[in-house]
Amino acid sequence: MGRKVVVATCSLNQWALDFDGNLERILKSIEIAKSRGARYRLGPELEICGYGCADHFYESDTLLHCFQVLRKLLESPLTQDIICDVGMPVMHHNVRYNCRVVFLNRKILLIRPKMLLANYGNNREFRWFSPWNQPRRVEEYFLPRMLQDLTGQTTIPFGDCVLSTLDTCIGSEICAELWNPRSPHVDMGLDGVEIITNSSASYHELRKADNRVNLVRSATSKSGGIYLFANQKGCDGDRLYYDGCSMIAINGDVVSQGSQFSLEDVEVLTATLDLEDVRSYRGERCHPHVESEPRPYHRVKVDFSLSDGEDVFLPTHQPITWQFHTPEEEISSHMNLSIDMAVKGILGIFSMVTGKWPQFRANGGSSRENLALQNVQARVRMILAYLFAQLSLWSLGRPGGLLVLGSANVDESLTGYFTKYDCSSADINPIGGVSKTDLKSFLQYCLEQFHLTSLRSILAAPPTAELEPLLDGQVSQTDEADMGMTYSELSVIGRLRKISKCGPYSMFCKLIHTWKEAFSPLQVASKVKHFFRMYSVNRHKMTTITPSYHAESYGPDDNRFDLRPFLYNTRWSWQFRCIDNQVAQMEAGNNHHV
Repeated sequence: MGRKVVVATCSLNQWALDFDGNLERILKSIEIAKSRGARYRLGPELEICGYGCADHFYESDTLLHCFQVLRKLLESPLTQDIICDVGMPVMHHNVRYNCRVVFLNRKILLIRPKMLLANYGNNREFRWFSPWNQPRRVEEYFLPRMLQDLTGQTTIPFGDCVLSTLDTCIGSEICAELWNPRSPHVDMGLDGVEIITNSSASYHELRKADNRVNLVRSATSKSGGIYLFANQKGCDGDRLYYDGCSMIAINGDVVSQGSQFSLEDVEVLTATLDLEDVRSYRGERCHPHVESEPRPYHRVKVDFSLSDGEDVFLPTHQPITWQFHTPEEEISSHMNLSIDMAVKGILGIFSMVTGKWPQFRANGGSSRENLALQNVQARVRMILAYLFAQLSLWSLGRPGGLLVLGSANVDESLTGYFTKYDCSSADINPIGGVSKTDLKSFLQYCLEQFHLTSLRSILAAPPTAELEPLLDGQVSQTDEADMGMTYSELSVIGRLRKISKCGPYSMFCKLIHTWKEAFSPLQVASKVKHFFRMYSVNRHKMTTITPSYHAESYGPDDNRFDLRPFLYNTRWSWQFRCIDNQVAQMEAGNNHHV
């Protein structure tokens, strides 16, 4: 009879909404785990979609793409003959849960929803998820049709349950549940669960790794058992940094330690551990009068073993001393950056240093030169605005100072159509939450109501940043040409993105009907892709946006209202492929009808 198990946990550099990259890294971790003999692989929290999706969790696209990735995982030869434990959001009875999905050989064994959510500090899980607040209760979950035909299953167990193999019993905790005073591992241990897993997205703070290690040691020293801790690494597209530090422990001792601040995308830890060590430890410490809750955990039985019947000579991992970083080391750990030269100032200084003088496009310059020159002008304009705000009253012999007002509207903010630290940097932006369409209507109202005739020329002129020189006496740069869409189109897109919770694919599906009189499906696809590329490339600008009056329900304010990542994989490869496939089907259908 086998008694030694080989288990694996990992740290992955997952990115919000990077379904292609996330899938690749998950498969790589499974491949490494299998190559080391592991029969159980644990991954970090919400690893399929990325932890930092924020308000993208509201979008049906996010759930759809997670199931599409799950299907890819189930189909892959790499996931055969190993129990895989992956994280993704799941909607059950119209309620969204943060879940673990456990599967083996193209069969989903169970879905375990998170029971204790993190909702403090930088954590806002209650904003997007509900806790599963029914201990030891299991319900039927109806699989999506895309999985039914692959797995042959219609329903699977969903709830607070554990997995019973031929040789042991495995239970799940998810991130914050380890930190809670009523951690599930206590009752699971008392009910005979021998292996506890924890999938986390635990971000870095100074000295926080010490707390994680102490919690895991404590969890296994009280009543024995094996504990697997998986963690996210990297920044995931938001302001937090996940530092890895995955680990494996048994009976109060850490036997395998993952690295902290590693730049490797995939790091896998494995350990060979003896189940009899757990049973002996518990036999001495867990006396018969210590009982668990009267209702035992629902056990999902699986005809599979984590051990090998001929493992008697297999060496087991021994306790190690955890190597902690000092706070000073933690501060200095992501990587060393060397800046050879910092160029500050304007073109004269730049030319003096490099011997180059950039030119506008109109004068034969490249696109890179043209953009850099525009940005220099925009930022100098901001510097002058602050200089005059601070000293113009002083120059007149008057006391006090002035505020600088910003001038970027909500549509420009949505696509990032402004220079960082130019007119977007101000003390307050009175029109920051107002759409371009409403601003034009407001100017028309002022013209008619207050007879401000000077506004006529402004209304008649095409919107322009005025940062490129005139070409043959005419404006060579317009906002709508630069953005690749009209302000009215952008307003529609903005409302679909925020109010209707549309990702790229859902937005395309809606717009092919809304814009069917004006654009073909291929043209709609092009506009949707262009918007999401612009949006994701420029989202970082929202981190420095000037506070503005909240006047529009699709405002992209990063800091207070529109909580989404600011670092994206800008290719949107999975999402755009779904759009392309739909366009191809529509075109094929049209050709068939013709």
